[in-house]
Amino acid sequence: MDTTFPFPLIVSLYEKVRLIRRFEEVTAEIYPSDKIKSPVHLAIGQEHIAASVCELLSTADVVNGSYRSHALYLAKGGDPRSLMAEMFGKIEGCCKGKGGSMHIADLSHGIMGTSAVVGTGIPNAVGAAMAFQIQGRDNIAVTFFGDGATEEGCFYESLNFAALRKLPILFVCENNGLAIHTPVAKRRKQTDLGYIAESLGVPALYANGGVLQTYEHARSAIRAITAGRGPRFLEVRTHRWREHVGPGEDYDAGYRSRSEAEKWMKLDQMEFLGAYIDGVDSSKRQQIDDGVEKLISDAVAYAEAGRFPGIEELVEDVYA
Repeated sequence: MDTTFPFPLIVSLYEKVRLIRRFEEVTAEIYPSDKIKSPVHLAIGQEHIAASVCELLSTADVVNGSYRSHALYLAKGGDPRSLMAEMFGKIEGCCKGKGGSMHIADLSHGIMGTSAVVGTGIPNAVGAAMAFQIQGRDNIAVTFFGDGATEEGCFYESLNFAALRKLPILFVCENNGLAIHTPVAKRRKQTDLGYIAESLGVPALYANGGVLQTYEHARSAIRAITAGRGPRFLEVRTHRWREHVGPGEDYDAGYRSRSEAEKWMKLDQMEFLGAYIDGVDSSKRQQIDDGVEKLISDAVAYAEAGRFPGIEELVEDVYA
């Protein structure tokens, strides 16, 4: 057994990944009923990225992301009940039922928010990092985004500014190789996204999709950031198992193949972590799985029992 990664760490990572996986699988089951009031973008197959990075963060560190948002919310400690209620459009949701799946926040756990507009979380996270620097705090900001976001202008502006100011921020690119349906090789000549980050003055690290490698690289990046050495960029290669938006699969759509997916599915990081746990304590994995199922069933019941916002909420929590 590799002693570089202690057993309690493996357990914690598995708990996070298992919770995200099952939460999203149950979301996919519920979605056709129309109880969920917004589109859903599932991170099934990519869960370990948010789990690995958030494992290294404190509550006071902040994260944000895009519309594929459930993983970072749950990995950072967000309440599954509040998230499910939010997707049901209920006032008990983390954003009072007004944000849905794509727009979620929980400042008590350092979750700044997520957005359906590609790339917009990146400059917001830079702003948070700058605030930490001005305030003399030791915290960091982390922004999660897909490879498509690296083609937005704010990506270049944000990395350049963060490098100039040596801001405490980690840029995490969950590179599944697709901007909705278009492969990265059809969108840009330079497909090495870390190279692009480094050309803007932000050192890059690469992970091939493995949970422990992702954790190790994130740990290295965060150590550099907290030592005052400026921002870091982490590119993690991955594969989303479900369609871009919605609960189903889309391998018959012609833009990607089932055979490609099967290579990634054989490397399922949830199963990797589970097998690791089985090798040490054969009862521990079942205990975790049972606990996760209870959390999710409680979340669904909580959402079902919730109330839709009243008309008085229409003008609450707005600027004007």
